[in-house]
Amino acid sequence: MSNPAIRTVYLNGAFLPENEAHISIFDRGFLFGDGIYEVTAVLEGKLVDSPLHMARLERSIGEIGGFLPISTDEIVEIERRLIAENGLVEGMIYLQYTRGAEDRNFFYSKDLRPTLLMFTQSKKLDVASVMETGLKVKTVPDQRWERRDIKSVCLLPQVLAKRIAKEAGCDEAWMVEDGFVTEGASSTAYIITADDKIITRANSNATLPGCTRLAVLDLARAHGLIIEERPFTVEEALNAREAALTSASNFIVPITEIDGKAIGGGKPGPMIAKLREFYMDNARKTAV
Repeated sequence: MSNPAIRTVYLNGAFLPENEAHISIFDRGFLFGDGIYEVTAVLEGKLVDSPLHMARLERSIGEIGGFLPISTDEIVEIERRLIAENGLVEGMIYLQYTRGAEDRNFFYSKDLRPTLLMFTQSKKLDVASVMETGLKVKTVPDQRWERRDIKSVCLLPQVLAKRIAKEAGCDEAWMVEDGFVTEGASSTAYIITADDKIITRANSNATLPGCTRLAVLDLARAHGLIIEERPFTVEEALNAREAALTSASNFIVPITEIDGKAIGGGKPGPMIAKLREFYMDNARKTAV
C-alpha cells in the first residue's frame, strides 16, 4: 500500500515517489545556480494564471540560452497529473529547470540535456484573516544582480532579506535601491495614493515581471482604475493611503506596516480589498 504522505513528483520524464527522485551532484543548478523556476498557485484543484507562468518560463529560459525538453502544453498536463495523483486542492506547483548535469565547468556542452523537476505543495492560500490584519514589511538594501527579470534559482539575496524581515517581526522584505522600492523579496510592491492611483514599477531588468501583477493590473484597467507604472520611494510608501503586494502564493494582500510605521491607519483599505475581489473571482473562473 502506498504511503499518502509521500508525494508523487516528476523528474526528467518519470513520475516517482518523492523519496526515489534523485538529482546528480553534478547538476548545474546545484553547482552554479544555473537554472530557472516557476511557482503556480492551485485553487480548487486547478492551476491559476497558468498561461502567464508558462510564457514567463519560456522567456526566462530563452534569456539564459536554454531550451525546454518538452512543450509547455506537456508541462501543464504533467502539473495536472501531479495535482490529481497527490490530491492537491489548494497550494502550489513548483517547477525547476536547470541546464543539466556534467562535470563541473563554467563552460557547458551545447548538447547538454536539461533537468526538469515538478512537485506539489499543499498550502492554504485564500486566507481571509490576512485581509483583516494585513502584512508587515521591512525595507532592506537591494543587493541583487542586474537581470532581476529572469526568474533565476539564485535566491541568496532574497533569503538573506527574508531573514532580516523575519527577525524584525515582519512578513516580507521590500528591496530598496537609491531610495526607491524595487520589489519584494518574493513579491511585487504597490502603493495607493491619496487620489486613488495604483502605483507600481514598470517591468524592466530591475524587477521580475510578476504574473499576478499582470493579471491584477489588467483587471484594474478593465474596471477603470488609474495605474501609474513608475518607481516610488520609501517615503512615498510610508505616506501612502494603502500599500500591497502581489505574488502567486499570496495573490494580492494589503500591507499595513512598513518599518514599524502604520500605513493607512494600520488597517487594510478599500482599494486593495476591491482588487482582491476582482482577482479572486477571475482566478477561479479562468483556472485550468
